[in-house]
Formats: sequence, C-alpha cells, structure tokens
Amino acid sequence: MTTTNHEPVDWLTQEAYDRLAGELEHLSGPGRAEIVDRIEQARSEGDLKENGGYHAAKEEQGKAEARISYLKDLLRRAHVGESPADDGIVEPGMLVEAVIAGDKTTFLFGSREVAGDTDLEVYSEQSPIGAAVHGSKSGDTISYTAPNGKEITVKIVSCKPYTT
Repeated sequence: MTTTNHEPVDWLTQEAYDRLAGELEHLSGPGRAEIVDRIEQARSEGDLKENGGYHAAKEEQGKAEARISYLKDLLRRAHVGESPADDGIVEPGMLVEAVIAGDKTTFLFGSREVAGDTDLEVYSEQSPIGAAVHGSKSGDTISYTAPNGKEITVKIVSCKPYTT
C-alpha cells in the first residue's frame, strides 16, 4: 500500500494507533520533562566527565527523542482501519501460516507496532520475505533470494486477519 508520492504506508488497527498516539503524547510531554529533570539533577552533582547518572540520562534522552521522531512519522503515514478481508491473500494486517525453507512458522504481515508486546514474528512489506509473499494466496508457493544470496522457498499454508 503506498501513497501517491510513493511513500510507504503502515496499516495499523485503531487500537494500535491509539496506543502509539498515547505513547507519543507521554514521551513528548511528561516523559520528556522527567528526562530533562534527571539531566539537570545529575548536572548539579558536579564534574560531568565522571557523572554516570548524567551520561545515562543523556543516552535515555537520545533514545526517547528517536522514538518520538519514529512515532510521529509512523502515525503520519499510518492507514488506520479494520482488519483486511478474510480472503486468504497476504496483505498488511494478516496472520500468515507458512512453511519457510522447510520450517513451519506463523507471522504477522505488516508493522511490528500492530503486534504490540506479543512475541509474534513480524515481516514488513519492505523486508525481502515480505516483498516476496505480498499478494500471494493460501496454497501458493513462491521463492525469493535472501540477503545472504540463498534462494528460499515459501509455501503459504493459511492467511487470516490478525486480531488482538
């Protein structure tokens, strides 16, 4: 799924969108203020060269700012909606059961953010396997070249809308 300017679009459930918007709101407001307070407190303790608390807080600030930037971009590009149709076609938002190089696996096709805190494997449309299976149907067998140069065979066993 792409926009007219060919920018990638991430499919998100309304639940995932709301959860991520809440995280962004916290990180941009109270979360950012908490980190600034920790930096100021550590800075007041003296020599910054040997101040582990200061360096840890600055590192946390960098990670939080990167997450804020990522979330803003993701939410701006997101297509929010219902799960895709239960038509057996691999598209964002589908839970796919497949045999990959002889190993049976189940994965979510789409965004890691939709899976939330689950330990479910996720393949995006931009990944080599994701690009290969996108648009295929239950029963299809396809192959793709992995980043290591090996040819990988994938058989789509089933494909159904992902629900949380």
